[in-house]
Amino acid sequence: MKLRTLIAASTATAAMTFAGMATAETMRIGITQNNVGVDSYQTTYEKAFIAAAEANEDVEVVVLDAGGDVARQIAQMEDLIQQEVDAIIIWPTNGEAVIPAVRKAHQAGIPVVVTNSNIAEAGFAFVASFSGPDNITQGIRSAEIMCDRFKDLGIEDEAKVVHITGQPGYTTAIERAKGFNDRLPEVCPNVEQIDEQPGDWNREKSQQVMEAFLVKYDDIDGVYSGDDNMGVGAMNAAIAAGREGITFVGATNFAVGYEAMAAGTYWGSIYQSPVDDAEAALKTAIDLLNGEELPFLNYFDTPKITQDNMGDYTKPVF
Repeated sequence: MKLRTLIAASTATAAMTFAGMATAETMRIGITQNNVGVDSYQTTYEKAFIAAAEANEDVEVVVLDAGGDVARQIAQMEDLIQQEVDAIIIWPTNGEAVIPAVRKAHQAGIPVVVTNSNIAEAGFAFVASFSGPDNITQGIRSAEIMCDRFKDLGIEDEAKVVHITGQPGYTTAIERAKGFNDRLPEVCPNVEQIDEQPGDWNREKSQQVMEAFLVKYDDIDGVYSGDDNMGVGAMNAAIAAGREGITFVGATNFAVGYEAMAAGTYWGSIYQSPVDDAEAALKTAIDLLNGEELPFLNYFDTPKITQDNMGDYTKPVF
């Protein structure tokens, strides 16, 4: 299969169409992504999605990126509806704001697959299926990693934790925070979470957030970040300030997190592959168009990874 053409969508956003020899049976699937340029996970996801589409002669895909702009993503959804694609995959910029656009696609008879980060529950009736990680479970597992580490260190009755969340309003950020915040008091009831601030999935901003935490609090034993990109930013701030003995736990094990674990400066994370994520989303859309019955929530597994078991996992490519 090959790149056939580069077209300009009505949203003034470049769209890439990938296909093989088009036939009457070709499935035309559109995807609007959250923000490919924000981190290496989303960049790798897009490459894997395109590769999976190119490997399937029955599929043609229109690849769009909202650049983190809700209004642009809504316009892209409307453009895909006007193009009468057979299915739409959306990686939401905001789980609440995109609901009207998802509803329009549903009303037009176009099945919608939500990928990676779900939309708000109010929009579930307009979604054919969700494909991605179980983010609440990821937050739960991160809390368990943190608690187990504190128990190993013998500080589970006195440890203090700060929390750096993802982008406000973003379902993944909300769900991972909820999983962590609900589970930590269950497994380590005497651990105190002393602050929580957003890092917006950005390493530099998270480093600044952590710098402020370090000034404000003399005693920090653990840091939970909604992904490793933010976690490494927080870790860098602590190293620069000479603050030792802090346990760093994240999610979505980025290469930088894996490397920091190998160096002994970062404790644990949740292993998640953007390649699996992308391939699962495309397969879900194809299965729906082939008339297969699918559960509403199609989760792929995301296991715990720490310094103790990281040898069982390959270094992430993102």
